[in-house]
Amino acid sequence: MRERFHGQLSGLGDRLSGMCCMACEELRLANRVFLDRDAEAAAELGTVEAKLNAARTECEEAAQKLLALQAPVARDLRTVLAAVYCADRLERMGDLARHIAEQAARAPEFAVPDALAGRFGEMAGLVVSMAEDLGVAIEGPTAEVFPSLARSDQRVDALYEELMTMVTAPDWADGVAPAISVALLARFYERFADQVVSVARRVDFALTGELPESSVRDVPAGL
Repeated sequence: MRERFHGQLSGLGDRLSGMCCMACEELRLANRVFLDRDAEAAAELGTVEAKLNAARTECEEAAQKLLALQAPVARDLRTVLAAVYCADRLERMGDLARHIAEQAARAPEFAVPDALAGRFGEMAGLVVSMAEDLGVAIEGPTAEVFPSLARSDQRVDALYEELMTMVTAPDWADGVAPAISVALLARFYERFADQVVSVARRVDFALTGELPESSVRDVPAGL
């Protein structure tokens, strides 16, 4: 019975790993829509998002069955509850990737001024790398993963602040619509990064019973 139970717990981890891969793929596709103006990537993104949404439902249903039928305690209980939390955040990451693609597609002619393309390229690359590292953390947590994610998140935050300072400066000369687009796109990337760190904290908590210190607390899914 215990072997079966732990096999089911392992299955939850596999589901989360798969969801992380989907969220990461959504972000890559969103980057193609935004940075490469690849319209076909938007359709691919929609397909991946549908799979991610379904995976979240499956993960939550599996966790609920374990809670109802197995009454887990201690670390096992933390693992099940963390799986529910993380599934919600991973789906939110997919939503944020979709928002990036939608915003970029809505106004491709002025998604961002050329002068800011380098900063957005760096931000996009950082956040994809964070999502990839999160997948590593879910598959086999190590002590090095969370501090690395936290450092990357700090750089994303710094880029976000730079961009917001630029678009709100008195000498901003590119107009209102581009300023709004820059602010939205930067915010979506910044929130994606925060969700990555939030998931990583819960993965660490499931193993240790303690939440690692971070400038990012548990981020509400709706932000």
